[in-house]
Amino acid sequence: MGQEKPKITAAQRRLMFGSIFLMATSAIGPAFLTQTTVFTEQFLASFAFAIVISIIIDIGAQLNIWRVLSVSGKRGQEVANEVAPGLGYVVAFFIVLGGLAFNIGNVAGAGLGFNAIFGLDPRIGAAIAGAFAIFIFLVKNGRTVMDVVTQVLGALMIMITAYVMIQSSPPYGEAAYRTFVPEEPLAMFIPIVTIVGGTVGGYITFAGAHRLIEAGMTGKENIRFVSHAANYGILTTGVMRVLLFLAVLGVLSQGAILSDENPPASVFQFALGDIGMQVFGVVLLAAALSSVIGAAYTSASFLRSFHDFFDKHNNTVIVIFIVFSTLVFTFVGRPVTLLILAGAFNGLILPLTLGAVLLASRKKKLVGDYRHPTWMIIWGVIAVISTLIIGILSLGGLAELWTG
Repeated sequence: MGQEKPKITAAQRRLMFGSIFLMATSAIGPAFLTQTTVFTEQFLASFAFAIVISIIIDIGAQLNIWRVLSVSGKRGQEVANEVAPGLGYVVAFFIVLGGLAFNIGNVAGAGLGFNAIFGLDPRIGAAIAGAFAIFIFLVKNGRTVMDVVTQVLGALMIMITAYVMIQSSPPYGEAAYRTFVPEEPLAMFIPIVTIVGGTVGGYITFAGAHRLIEAGMTGKENIRFVSHAANYGILTTGVMRVLLFLAVLGVLSQGAILSDENPPASVFQFALGDIGMQVFGVVLLAAALSSVIGAAYTSASFLRSFHDFFDKHNNTVIVIFIVFSTLVFTFVGRPVTLLILAGAFNGLILPLTLGAVLLASRKKKLVGDYRHPTWMIIWGVIAVISTLIIGILSLGGLAELWTG
C-alpha cells in the first residue's frame, strides 16, 4: 500500500484559491479585456489557436517560477541575486517601475468602471477605488481579506462574461475547428507572444508565488500543492480569455461593428442592449480593482528583502504605492509615455527573471536535493524566447514612437 496523499486543510484551500485568484486577477486587467477583444476582431475564430498555444507557454513559465521559488523559499529578486550578484536589484527596479506605471492604468480603468456604472467623474471613481484598495491592507487580517476580495472579483468577472457569451450565441463549432486549423497560423506569432507577456510578464507571475512564500508554503514537501496552484492560476486566466473571446466572436458573427475607442464595451452593449455599458462597467471595475491590489502587493514584495524597513512596514509601502498611483491619475491624468515604457519593461522582465529561475533550478545551494524536471526547463526556455521577442518588439515600437 502506498502512502496516502496528505489532505488539504480548509486554511490551505483558502490560501490556494487566494494565490490562484491573486495571480489571475492581476493578469485580467483593462489591457487584458482590450487585447482579447481586438485580437478576436482581427483573427476571428482562428484566435482560439493563439489562446491555446499561449496557455501552454504560460503554464511552462509559471510552473518553473512557482516551483523553484517555493522549494528555495526565496522571492524572485532573492533568487536572481543568488544566480548573479546584483541581478535581483535590477529585477526589482524594473518590476516596481513597471508595476507602478501599470497601476496608474489600473486605477484609471477603475475610474472608468465607476463612470460606466454610475456616471461618476473617472477621477472621483479612481479615488474611491484607491481608497477601497488601501482599506484592504489596513484592516486586521488584511491578507485574508485580500484573498477573499480577489476571489469574489474574479468569480464575478467570469460569471458575467459567461452570461454575455451565452447571449451572443458564438459559433462554437467554428471556434473548435479553428483551434486546431487556424487560417493564418504564422500570423498568430505576435498575438501569442503579446498575450503571454500580458499573462505571465512583469510582476504578474510572481503574485501568487510570493503570496505562497509569505504564507510559509515552501520546501519540497509542498511542491504538489504549489504545482496545482500554479496550473489553476493559468487555467483561470485562460477560462476568462476563452469566455471573452467567444463573446466577442458571437457579436461579430451577428454583424456587430466594434467601437475603436472602447472595443470591449461595444461587445457588451451589442449583446445586452441598453444595460450593456453598465454591465461592462462592473467587469471593468472588477478587473481594474483586482489588478490594483495585485500590482501593489507584488511590487512591494520585491522590496522586502532589500532593507528591514520594507519588510517591517510592508503594508505601509503598499499603501504608498496605491496612493501615488491614484494621485498621479487623479491630478495629472494617464501618462501615456510611462505606460508604453512599462509595456516594454513587461516584455523584458519575464525572460530575465525566468532565465534566472531556470539557472537557479540547478543550484543545490538554493533547491537542495530537489530535481527540477527537464521537461519544465524546456518549456521554460520556450517561454523565455517568446517573451524576449515581445520585449524586443515593444522596444522597437517605442523607438518608432519616440522618433516619430
